[in-house]
Amino acid sequence: MSSLTVSEQDVTPQTGKVIQPGWVRVTHWINAFAMALMIMSGWQIYNASPLFDFRFSSSITLGGWLAGALLWHFAAMWLLVVNGLVYLIVGFATGRFRKKLLPITPSGVISDVKAALTFKLAHDDLTKYNYVQKLLYAGIIVVGIVIVLSGLSIWKPVQLRWLAALFGDYDIARYVHFICMSLIVAFLIVHVALALLVPKSLRAMIIGR
Repeated sequence: MSSLTVSEQDVTPQTGKVIQPGWVRVTHWINAFAMALMIMSGWQIYNASPLFDFRFSSSITLGGWLAGALLWHFAAMWLLVVNGLVYLIVGFATGRFRKKLLPITPSGVISDVKAALTFKLAHDDLTKYNYVQKLLYAGIIVVGIVIVLSGLSIWKPVQLRWLAALFGDYDIARYVHFICMSLIVAFLIVHVALALLVPKSLRAMIIGR
């Protein structure tokens, strides 16, 4: 009987080989940890100077007060940026993004949205993303880049005034940052819900198979 060699390539789940490469799993969980820290500390920072007529409960914020939240936010920021750069560089270099996220067509998205709403969207082959997944994952990468850039323009509005100018000004950059945060939170809610509905996808992100 010939033996099967386990590789770090994306292969069909029926073979028992790796579905999610090691670098994807590591960067995924580091990103999840860093994003949780940034969101919770960001809510505490928001409470110090709210944009809208509401504040986040202290039970879901991090840092205790403005200075403490800023320390957490900046620490998590570097972790998120470095990890994100590794994910993007390796993703483009290996061709994973091209293979997994392209093509994205309007007809494909509409068809898969209809299937999802009627609970007929298949999840048999975890090595292939449906059009809804492609759109969400590609979109969240763009949102992640924008939230980092808007965050940098808020952090250093004088030194990086050219970056703040790209968003209009400091105040507009704050709104952009908040909107991107809201989109990420919405994505995470959907992402976690789908992981719970399709447990084998969560297992693959933990053990790879």
